[in-house]
Amino acid sequence: MNSPDLSNPPEVQYCFNFVNNSCPRHVRPSISVWVMYMVMIGAIVLTMLGNLVVIISISHFKQLHSPTNFLILSMATTDFLLSCVVMPFSMIRSIEACWYFGRLFCRVHSCCDIMLCTTSIFHLCFVSVDRYYAVCDPLHYVTKITVPVIQIFLFISWSIPIFFAFGLVFSELNIIGAEEFVEAIDCEGLCALIFNKLWGVLASFIAFFCPGTVMVGIYIHIFSVARKHAKQIDTVPNLKGGEVKIKASSKKENKATKTLSIVMGVFVLCWLPFFVLTITDPFINFTTPEDLYNVFLWLGYFNSTFNPIIYGMFYPWFRKAFKMIVTGMIFHPDSSTLSLFPAHA
Repeated sequence: MNSPDLSNPPEVQYCFNFVNNSCPRHVRPSISVWVMYMVMIGAIVLTMLGNLVVIISISHFKQLHSPTNFLILSMATTDFLLSCVVMPFSMIRSIEACWYFGRLFCRVHSCCDIMLCTTSIFHLCFVSVDRYYAVCDPLHYVTKITVPVIQIFLFISWSIPIFFAFGLVFSELNIIGAEEFVEAIDCEGLCALIFNKLWGVLASFIAFFCPGTVMVGIYIHIFSVARKHAKQIDTVPNLKGGEVKIKASSKKENKATKTLSIVMGVFVLCWLPFFVLTITDPFINFTTPEDLYNVFLWLGYFNSTFNPIIYGMFYPWFRKAFKMIVTGMIFHPDSSTLSLFPAHA
């Protein structure tokens, strides 16, 4: 193994060569840069296209205009916005270790990042509430989960994260007590979201752990009730007429619940490492390696890429809608009234 030539150390490269106090640029091997760009650009494109298909499908086909799907539509919109507003700029920052877009947009970008992440998990929390009534109280589901109720869910899912994200970042509450560290690392080309000990914990609990705990609790209860219903239906011999319809409806609801719980599970697995890191980093004097932080951050971003893939795997209507969109059938007259479900469903 060759030892490095200490007499001729590699020249330091800066984000802005002709600006005083410029941040050093992260110099990587060319092959690493190309691989990182390919992976991240691929994730961005898949996130955009996948969620765009969900948005077009639910918006266009009247058969998909249901309260649950309106929640899914809003969640897909959140993921789509993440791929357009947040991920491209985070990609450049992660690879180059430089921010080329100004300090004001750095703040706006950080706000959008926090807001869209929090909005996603709020949506999933309300989707779990929707599934609770669909499985545990199906007779009152139509009267409980109405369009006005969904509008309230959506208002909460968007308004609280917007107020939380923009209020926190622009008030700078998140850096109180960490001013010396922020001043020490400050340079031109830096865009880092620093959380002090208090807000590292509070932000993680508000955006992730509290709603996540609610969702896990709801889904555990839903699965126990669904299993009990399935056992009761299976013990009834010679189902006929309406009873067969009830059994088919029960299976349909159970499948939808399992699919949405997978969406939730993927979300938790993708974002859990990042939020654990957000809590622990202030307590270890912000010594987390930058590349590790970026790995956990992009693992969270990939959740928005996975959601449409999960729909494609478990929802036949999504696959049929995707085929109709790709082939241009949605431009045919009356295509919005076409059926996306099998005749026996």
